[in-house]
Amino acid sequence: MRKIPVAVQMFTLREESAKDFAGTLKKVAELGFDGVELAGYHGLSPMEIKELLDQLGLKTAACHVPLDQLENNLAQVIEDQKILGSKYIVCPYLMPDRRSESDYIALISFLEHAGEICRQEGISLCYHNHDFELERLSDGKMALEAIFDGTSPNLVKAELDIYWLTKAGQKPAEWIERYQNRTPLIHLKDMTTDEEQFFAELGTGGVDLEAVLQMGEQVDIQWWVVEQDASRRTPFESIEMSINYLKTRLPHLIDK
Repeated sequence: MRKIPVAVQMFTLREESAKDFAGTLKKVAELGFDGVELAGYHGLSPMEIKELLDQLGLKTAACHVPLDQLENNLAQVIEDQKILGSKYIVCPYLMPDRRSESDYIALISFLEHAGEICRQEGISLCYHNHDFELERLSDGKMALEAIFDGTSPNLVKAELDIYWLTKAGQKPAEWIERYQNRTPLIHLKDMTTDEEQFFAELGTGGVDLEAVLQMGEQVDIQWWVVEQDASRRTPFESIEMSINYLKTRLPHLIDK
């Protein structure tokens, strides 16, 4: 199997990072992750973060950047990526007041425009889904379909979140295959099999992880990204369980 690196989305460790960002990154490296997907800088400059990551042998897989920052400060966001060595900017979430049909139409136009600016700077713009984008619009198309079908594959990439796709009744592997020319980042997450459908450590729930991991040989995935929005253990215990699961499925991780 092709050696696809594994990152952790730092939102998983948001409380730990707020207390000791450097120490948190050190533990991430010790667990065997190849990189991090940032969700904020915790008071540090991009250069300071890059120096920390370099010391620990970690890469910046991508950065989640709120939509309002992309709209109002895209040039600075792009410069930050260059310093961090990140090739991917991810639009992570739509606030509830920006999910009307007209909002989606405006979003599609903005993503196409911003994606072109990013492309000119050697960076890819990605869109990360939750479950609400799987709701149908008036034409019967799901909002996530509208976003990807309404934008150019070379300008707007996908960061498919397999937990939220599953929660919405979709099969993640089918979405990865459908948009295989634009899925550089995949959020690996699991879900409990009870009615609550809570976030779970990889390999302990009901998400079809095997089908997703097998897609790594077929499509141009650049990073697997482990994220767990909430945990009943400590977040460090959760990501350790998840990376250990991946080590059993992705042999190249065992040496880390």
